[in-house]
Amino acid sequence: MGRAKKQRVRKERAPRPERTKVRVGFTDMTFALVVLLLLAMGIVMMFSASYAIAINEDKEGWYYALRQVVFGVAGLIMMLIMSFVDYHIWMKKGLAVLTYMGAVVLLFLVLFIGTDLDTGCKRWIDLGVTTFQPSELAKFAIVILFAYLIDRNYDKMHRFGSGTLVYFLLLGVIVGLLMFEPHLSCSLLIVMIGVAQIFVGGAKWWHILVVGAIGAFLLFLFIMYLVNTKGVGYFTTRIETWLHPFDSEDTDGTWQTRQSLIAIGSGGIFGLGLGESRQKYLYLPESENDFVFAIVCEELGFLGALTVVLLFLLLVAQGFHIAANSKDRFGMLVAVGFTLQIALQAFINIAVVSGLVPNTGISLPFFSYGGTALIMQLVEMGIVLNISRSRQIIEPVRKSERSEEVPPIPDYPKDA
Repeated sequence: MGRAKKQRVRKERAPRPERTKVRVGFTDMTFALVVLLLLAMGIVMMFSASYAIAINEDKEGWYYALRQVVFGVAGLIMMLIMSFVDYHIWMKKGLAVLTYMGAVVLLFLVLFIGTDLDTGCKRWIDLGVTTFQPSELAKFAIVILFAYLIDRNYDKMHRFGSGTLVYFLLLGVIVGLLMFEPHLSCSLLIVMIGVAQIFVGGAKWWHILVVGAIGAFLLFLFIMYLVNTKGVGYFTTRIETWLHPFDSEDTDGTWQTRQSLIAIGSGGIFGLGLGESRQKYLYLPESENDFVFAIVCEELGFLGALTVVLLFLLLVAQGFHIAANSKDRFGMLVAVGFTLQIALQAFINIAVVSGLVPNTGISLPFFSYGGTALIMQLVEMGIVLNISRSRQIIEPVRKSERSEEVPPIPDYPKDA
């Protein structure tokens, strides 16, 4: 009887609990290292792609590169500062709301006092020593505001009126002002980021579809208005360029896409060598900006381009990992928004350069020339790094780390 009872007790014994520990307060060095690698590679390639253009403009060959280095250093300082500033500061004293309102005011002012920088679209405010692009602040503001509002009103996200509709109205204000510049590519990017945050924040998918359909209809009406004022060619040129990049007629529309594809094809597997691009000698317009990835392909080849793509993929994967391990909903939504912004911009830019989608005018993060964009991107990466410092990761304790002071698990009960 005693032995049978002991066997019965052994079968009813609870499993040994796994000892765990919580790690907090460490920076995600993988994420930081990938950002630094992309920034360093971007500045080198931007210098290679821009010095012929600078010389043609009667400037020093390193003119654009030096300015980009200055912007990069300023951005790195801001990234370092933001990595140590508690990201919850954006939830205090209405700072998220003020940032959004500031972006709206600047987007409104740029329609009257903005400059087009020979692009035909008023997107920049001239500050004398440099220019400022309010649309970059708008991307930042939408991510911060939506994360703040969703965190505060999470219990209302399943509703239509006080949930999904409110956020689309806030998006509509930004998008409406951007369309008057016009800046269609940035408008679509901001809508995609905002919709992703709303969905992750708990909104019902069919609410998003209903409001999205209404918004698409209103956007169609606005496009028809622009067609009547600017002419149908304003919208059809890029579509025709995408479909027929190698038309025999050398129009302004097909030239850029054609030269981009020639640059990509010329690189082959290993590339022509750093600094050896031929298309950057005034053949490929915007080679230092939206089409810098074509120069990467030409000089570094398929392997160099693949390296850039893999670095972006690693950055995005690590950013989503940080978001998934954030200690609160606000941090998760901010990390998702900023990571998704980098992911979408990189994907769309590379797709445009390679001819996968029509030309949209979106820059490549960390590579394309532009001070406002680079500084804002590094500020955003600094906030994501701060979120990584605040996360809590529970992991099992190794045998070598277990303390001898931990009381042992009691033995089985002895027979009576």
